[in-house]
Formats: sequence, C-alpha cells, structure tokens
Amino acid sequence: MQKIPSVDLRDFLSDDPTRKQKFVNEIGKAYEDIGFVALKGHFLDDKLVENLYAEVRNFFSLPVETKEKYEIPGIGGQRGYVSFGKEHAKGRSAGDLKEFWHFGQYVSEGSKYSGEYPDNVTVSELPNFNSTGKEAYKMIEKTGVYVLRALALHLGLDEFYFDKYITDGNSILRPIHYPPITDEPKDGAVRAAAHGDINLITLLMGAQGKGLQVQNHEGQWIDAIAEPDEMVINVGDMLARHTNNKLKSTIHQVVNPPRELWGTSRFSIPFFMHPVSDMNLDCLPECIDENNPKSFEDITAGDFLHERLVELGLIKK
Repeated sequence: MQKIPSVDLRDFLSDDPTRKQKFVNEIGKAYEDIGFVALKGHFLDDKLVENLYAEVRNFFSLPVETKEKYEIPGIGGQRGYVSFGKEHAKGRSAGDLKEFWHFGQYVSEGSKYSGEYPDNVTVSELPNFNSTGKEAYKMIEKTGVYVLRALALHLGLDEFYFDKYITDGNSILRPIHYPPITDEPKDGAVRAAAHGDINLITLLMGAQGKGLQVQNHEGQWIDAIAEPDEMVINVGDMLARHTNNKLKSTIHQVVNPPRELWGTSRFSIPFFMHPVSDMNLDCLPECIDENNPKSFEDITAGDFLHERLVELGLIKK
C-alpha cells in the first residue's frame, strides 16, 4: 500500500443502507490494513478551520514568557501550554522539536467526570482563542462519534457501543507548532519521532505543510497527504488493544523538512479521542479466536493513559 485510502462520511450518514454499508466496509478494511484513512464529509467547515489556524498562529507568536504563564505544573500537560522539547516519543530521550497547547473536554453539567479533568485554560491576550478552540473541539468530536459507530458495526457490535464511553471522554485537541529549525538537531531529534497514538482514534484537520509519514506493513514510510477538504483519521493504541489488534495502530512520524525549508514553521491540529477513564480496554470477545488468541492483559483506559504519559516524559512515576 503506497497511499492512504479515502472515504466519505456522507455515505455513512445517508439514508441509503447500501451506501452506509459501503462506508463501514471501506473504513473497516483500511483500519485492518494500514490504520489510516483520509475522510471527506466531516463536520468542520473551511471558515472554522481558517479561524482556528489564525488563532493558533497568534498564540504561538506570543512572547515565550507570556506562553509560559499558561504552562500548568502537576497535570502532565493535559491542559494549556507545553513548551518546546518537553515531550518525547516512547523509548526515546531526545525531545520532539515542537511546542503545543491542549484544549480538553467540555464536560456536560452534572457529569460524574466533571471533577476528574483539569479545567481548560483561558488565554487572556486573545479574546477569540478559547471560543474558536471549543467550537472546533465539538465539531471534530462529532465527526469521531460517527467514525466509531461505523467501526462498531464493522466489529459486529451494536452501532452505538462506543457512545457511552466517549460521552464526556478525556479527549484532547492539540494545536502544535513546529518552529523553524535554526541549528543541526541533536541526537537525531525530529519534529515528532516515530510513535503510535495512545487513544481510540486521532482526527487530524488539514496540517499546514508536509511532513507526516505512515509506516506500511513492509516497513516503508508513506507520505500521509490528504486533500484540503479531508481529515486524516487513524487508529490509536487503545482501540488496537480493545480489538485485539484487528484494527491497526500504525506507527507514524513527522520528519524534519529539507534543509532549505528549515526556516519555516509547521502547524498541525490533531484531536485525540479518548474514552472515559473507567472504560475497560479488555480484548473484545468478537476479536478473539483460535487464529487470534488474546494478545493483551486487561486494563482500564485511565491506567493505560497514565502508563503512557510516564513513558512520554510528561509525568513522573
């Protein structure tokens, strides 16, 4: 496979059972084969994308001392600002060449999870930053709900199986800035070293600039290039674990640009769709048989997330 399959969510949303099943088949096969798709027909409109990128550029253009006001100690970078080089890939010590921001869940009133998540952080210098981020969060989350409904059908589950786990889930919208590279990176550091995502699925709105690469089954790196109207959506480790590796969490990376483009910034805004912390990630019985014995120990989503944040260097043991 040399490119990411493209699917159209409007097929799934249509009243035509044949089109709906076509989408289920296409996304299911793609996630079993390579773990990535490019998705048309999502709920983000062009104006919202344009507004969010404008706000993100404005934030990362603020002075370092201003941004550092919004770096909140003791929460593993789960809300607010995370400064340059703080995060590294699992198994690496060299920090990734990036800084980022986290918008978190907007918990429904009376939810039992309202006291579990840190509060979102308000940027006083930019009056539209937080409202624009919240609007984008909601539209991407809505897209993810329907993707997971299609995957539930593909797995032989009830269509709404995942709904109860992602309602008020611990999802994160992460605007990332990869600053210009001014010196030869140390220890082979890249903008984002090869890794798998932690969560159920990751939804990536159109990245500003090339660099994202996906590793296929032959170990080759494929440029993950989507059309302007597409989102790139991939399987995370939680979903791979829950499906006993039936759906693949594919290794991917963000490489440094050619030297002549070192002076340019790159911006990217992934949405990491997480379930509630008490979801059991036990391998689904539907995904276990003689040829595919159970591959993972039982664990909750909250415990799995904690383990991975330690491995990423964002929290201490």
